[in-house]
Amino acid sequence: MSPKNAFYAQSGGVTAVINASACGVIETCRQQGDKIGKVFAGRNGIIGALSEELIDTSNESDADITALKKTPSGAFGSCRFKLKSLEENRREYERLIEVFKAHDIGYFFYNGGGDSADTCFKVSQLSETMGFPVQAIHIPKTVDNDLPITDNCPGFGSVAKYVAVSALEASLDVKSMAKTSTKVFILEVMGRHAGWIAAAGGLIEDYGIPVLLLFPEVDFDHDKFVKAVQARVDAHGYCTVVVSEGARNADGSFLAEQGTRDAFGHAQLGGVAPVVADMIKQALGYKFHWAVADYLQRAARHIASASDLEQAYALGRASVEMALAGKNAIMPTIERVSNNPYQWQIGSAALADVANVEKTMPLDFISEDGFGITQKCRDYLYPLIQGEAYPDYDERGMPRYVVLKNELVDKKLDNFDL
Repeated sequence: MSPKNAFYAQSGGVTAVINASACGVIETCRQQGDKIGKVFAGRNGIIGALSEELIDTSNESDADITALKKTPSGAFGSCRFKLKSLEENRREYERLIEVFKAHDIGYFFYNGGGDSADTCFKVSQLSETMGFPVQAIHIPKTVDNDLPITDNCPGFGSVAKYVAVSALEASLDVKSMAKTSTKVFILEVMGRHAGWIAAAGGLIEDYGIPVLLLFPEVDFDHDKFVKAVQARVDAHGYCTVVVSEGARNADGSFLAEQGTRDAFGHAQLGGVAPVVADMIKQALGYKFHWAVADYLQRAARHIASASDLEQAYALGRASVEMALAGKNAIMPTIERVSNNPYQWQIGSAALADVANVEKTMPLDFISEDGFGITQKCRDYLYPLIQGEAYPDYDERGMPRYVVLKNELVDKKLDNFDL
């Protein structure tokens, strides 16, 4: 009997190191040629499976697959598409199994955050009942760092490094000009319900920068915030504010909520940085500048964390090894052994315990006044931003990022309307 093929897909917002996980999956599968056949990748994530747009990664050279480790974004395309429950939309699940059957796929590796963990779990539950067992392994990825059980998520360390470095550099700029110009700099970072990324901005306090952090976990108090800004400007002549996009009022409403919803049903957020900047202007009259890190923070491969890259690759490799060991409906995890020296190992978690669970910042990571981080948080963060995994650069001074062929296999089924 010939070995079953594998299907790999990327989901949700991409990161500086998600392709390293893809590299880990594909390289490990190639090394297990007698146990796993071809590796197909979904064009634009799970949509590629539903539309039977399967990329044949065997057409890519070993060198190009290895180069994925140094290339940001999603090499095969990602998507924001959450499967509904089996009861709500059975046809999508039946279509997935039809495609897997048609292409002899027995392994499903889904690389993403909480919503993709949910999809992966549903597929693992369903496949056997529909007469075609598929081993479904979820590979963690999210810059928000909000997946449970695992110590941290690949993608977060690099974002944390980018935010900490960028906030430090911008703050030094403001410091140098504060006497006659800008006194407050506001940096908006990602994090809808969890303030992990904003917390990374707190590391600049170790360099003498007066900084205020606004977390989703802490109810926003306008008067308290304005007084804190004033106190720091009075003491230092300037200050920096790092605000999570999910900062919210005591009633639960987002500071920047637009009243619309995205594809996953999440509240659509506008820019919170200008909202905060206007509060400062109205209350204190200080000159300010604001910036939104947006895609820059998650795409910044040029300053990726070496520890983040190592873990992203290791989790991709571990997912294949676990599948070959007969595991199903699980997610490989990072287990922290020690902070100094930083040591970690691979563990695993049942998808039933991961799907639809968000990990927010522990209260003992947030300073008593709600505007900073504790030493415990620093001890957690610093190992995740250690080391620089610079890409190679060409003679023009630009990074060498690989672009794959991404050739599709021939379709065997009728078209499917999403």
